[in-house]
Amino acid sequence: MIAITVINIVIILTAYVLSCISQLHMFQLNSYQLKSHIYRLKDNLGRIIPNIVFPAISLAALMFKGLSQILALSIVFAAALIATLPKKAKKPLVYTARVKRQLVTIGIITAVVLTVCGIVFGINAVSYASVALYFAAPILIMISAIINKPLEKLVSNHYVNDAKKILNSMQDMKIIGVTGSYGKTSVKYYLNTLLKAKYNVLMTPGSFNTPMGVVRTVREYLKASDEIFVCEMGARHVGDIKEICDLVHPHDGIITSVGPQHLETFKSLDNIKKTKFELADSVSNGGKLFVNMDDDNIRSYIGNRSHIGYSIKNESDYKAENMSVSERGTAFTVVAKSGEKCEYTTKLIGEHNVLNIVGAIAVANTYGIALESLKPQVRKLECVPHRLELKDNGLAVIIDDAYNSNPTGAKAALDVLGIFDGYRIL
Repeated sequence: MIAITVINIVIILTAYVLSCISQLHMFQLNSYQLKSHIYRLKDNLGRIIPNIVFPAISLAALMFKGLSQILALSIVFAAALIATLPKKAKKPLVYTARVKRQLVTIGIITAVVLTVCGIVFGINAVSYASVALYFAAPILIMISAIINKPLEKLVSNHYVNDAKKILNSMQDMKIIGVTGSYGKTSVKYYLNTLLKAKYNVLMTPGSFNTPMGVVRTVREYLKASDEIFVCEMGARHVGDIKEICDLVHPHDGIITSVGPQHLETFKSLDNIKKTKFELADSVSNGGKLFVNMDDDNIRSYIGNRSHIGYSIKNESDYKAENMSVSERGTAFTVVAKSGEKCEYTTKLIGEHNVLNIVGAIAVANTYGIALESLKPQVRKLECVPHRLELKDNGLAVIIDDAYNSNPTGAKAALDVLGIFDGYRIL
């Protein structure tokens, strides 16, 4: 009898641990922000349904007596265990030091609850406490984050100050901030490739576009030989871009777009505009601001700020013309305000990709790389993974645009699909 009870507890606690890991994964994806995490939970109630449904079903199992009760609970939570098994994710959980600290806190809370119940009420109470913990797993993630907040603040301050010291020791290095509602990651990758025609370049890897992501990049990847640091800047709240700018103090900046993204936290498009232009307000004296002049929101908000524009449709300092797109790639001509022209070819497809390339060309050319010298670099450009990435498996061409989306990005993907001949599937 006791042995079966112990087995039952092990099954329930295993489901509980997996549930905590799943919830912690979501918390990490929300940049450890409690408000963002709560908003995301509202939109993903399916992630917490097992925590509600299985404990509720277990109440029915309590109507059984003795061995039948224990077996019924075992069956219920065996099903819970299956429901909480890890699923393949776009971004898997990374067991950072912060995650490990939070897991330790959760472990301590769990041990205290189970120990007290076991000593005071006996082993059967441990079984019921395990069910209660499984039910409370989503809440415990937030409670543990609140408990750890003072410690995390001390740790982050240490890392931030260390990153600032490193950056201050490299006064000759130029820092280029890249932000936008969409296109910023692509522009970062393109800019990294183009600038390498002349400079040693470091860029924030992957989607390291949060303050701590930038700090980690500086502390782990920056070398004394680096001449340019291309820093991607993401945001979910007003002030997020300014926080990164206060850390790195960008010399120049590029705003790729302003659109309706993360409205659950920004609340309004005006707040998004204000946040993206925090980069413009932070560009150093003598620095340059590059902007996408085909973006209506940017044009309406830029005001009298000094800037260098790039575009496909509107007049600007760097404009793409004579664009020819096929499933094999794109050819286009860039016309600079100086009157200089240069023809380019790229394996990338889609009008918006050309727009992002022109933005990178504008920055690289301003950094002293001749338009002609950029031709081989443009030919080298690779598609950013899962962003209109072409995959030919021999039977069909797959356009992988699975990373993220928004209304503008979805339209761009449809436009790309539209250039292909033959049978098309969305």
